[in-house]
Amino acid sequence: MIRLLAFLAVVFALGLGFAWLADRPGEMLVTFNGYQYQVTLMVAAVAIVAVVAAVMIVWWLIKSLWNSPYTISRYFRVRRRDRGYQALSTGMIAAGAGDGALARKKTKEAAKLINADQEPLINLLDAQASLLEGDHEGAREKFERMLDDPEMRLLGLRGLYLEAERLGDRNAARHYAGRAAAVAPQLAWAAESTLEELTERGDWDGALKLVEAQKSTRQIERDVANRRRAVLLTAKAQALVDSDPNAARTAALEANKLAPDFAPAAVIAADLVIRQNDVRKGAKILEAAWKAEPHPDIAELYTHARAGDAVLDRLNRARKLQELKKNHAESSMAVARAALDAQDYATARREAEAAIRMDRREGAYLLLADIEEAETGDQGKVRQLLSKAVRAPRDPAWVADGVVSERWAPVSPVTGKLDAFTWRAPMERLGQLIDSETDVAVPAITAAPPAAPAEKAIDIVAEAPVEKPVSANGDEKDAAVAEAVSEAETSGRGSELPPLPDDPGVAPEEEAEKSPRGFRLF
Repeated sequence: MIRLLAFLAVVFALGLGFAWLADRPGEMLVTFNGYQYQVTLMVAAVAIVAVVAAVMIVWWLIKSLWNSPYTISRYFRVRRRDRGYQALSTGMIAAGAGDGALARKKTKEAAKLINADQEPLINLLDAQASLLEGDHEGAREKFERMLDDPEMRLLGLRGLYLEAERLGDRNAARHYAGRAAAVAPQLAWAAESTLEELTERGDWDGALKLVEAQKSTRQIERDVANRRRAVLLTAKAQALVDSDPNAARTAALEANKLAPDFAPAAVIAADLVIRQNDVRKGAKILEAAWKAEPHPDIAELYTHARAGDAVLDRLNRARKLQELKKNHAESSMAVARAALDAQDYATARREAEAAIRMDRREGAYLLLADIEEAETGDQGKVRQLLSKAVRAPRDPAWVADGVVSERWAPVSPVTGKLDAFTWRAPMERLGQLIDSETDVAVPAITAAPPAAPAEKAIDIVAEAPVEKPVSANGDEKDAAVAEAVSEAETSGRGSELPPLPDDPGVAPEEEAEKSPRGFRLF
């Protein structure tokens, strides 16, 4: 547009000039070689313009002839380059579509038409064609050659990283990712892999610096960065609890500030604060976390914050938690546990049953069984509750990649992913027997009739002590649950009628006489 305006301006100026000369007539006298030439001023001006135009045309012709070899060679070079880029484009499309044969063909064609030093994409297409052909060794060699080129270095590191991941060599993969992250921290794949390596080594400070770099480059959102920092600071606090309590306290408080609803951060921060005799501040931290999301670890630390408190004081503290989060199963469970310790069985039973109504799960039934055993000692009802616990949904736990852990961990033991553990119910048992939320009514078991003399062997077996299985961690509840399961299986095989959870499986006398061997009550 500007050139057009400039051309029109020049034409307009020439027109004005010729018009000005036409309005002012005059003559021009030229003497040359003894001759005199007299012309009007207008003719002289036209002649001068014609001479200038002729000179310009002659100069353009001479220049065109002089540059014609270069022009012709450039034409063929541009045509060759266009054909090469067309082959390169077709090869990249073929590689993306998985056509290894066509990708290899177009790679060779593009390499002939374009210099690989001028177009690095030829090296990428060559490596991709090798991968499609199954030549992984050749592809790795091509990726390694890319490391010498500053423009292709990140691409080579990415290819070597993916090949190491394919082979399952996590150390090599993290090595290449670390080199890439040092050059370009904005690369997500490099930063994530490096972060996993740092957390696996326990280098929490290095991981925090990397997360800060990700945040500054806007690779991750602010909320995600704060969550990761909270997780890393919590892990750092756990690692420094014994060696440097002050540094652990600082890290834990910062983690709790970044994520007030993160239970592990709140628990360790409150624990470290309480250890330094600041119970009020620790209680405030736990109360804020409990309001956001109740957790049994919070309730345990909150009720036992003061070592010298009586059991009634602990019950009152559990009730305070219940006031902060009403109509929640964890609140009722916390009060029930504290009431059981205080031997307030009525309150404990009422709260445990309320927890079952809100969230029917294994731990509530086990707690109710403990209450029943402590208050009445009725083993029939205890076994009935244990049977329900076996069939009830499992309690929430820290779960990551199929691994169930009693304690929170910053990274997954399977994949090494940061913040993989979540507080949720693990996968349900296969073959759930109780699917509805209503409990199965079980009739009470009457006492057995007096044994006949022929049944003395039965009495002896019944009075013999039963050896209970003991779990690996010494938990008696697990042993009782296992005993209830074996009892249910035995009674189910030995009776004709549907077995009851508390039914010892006693057969009639006629069947006992027919059987060559005795049987056990439980």
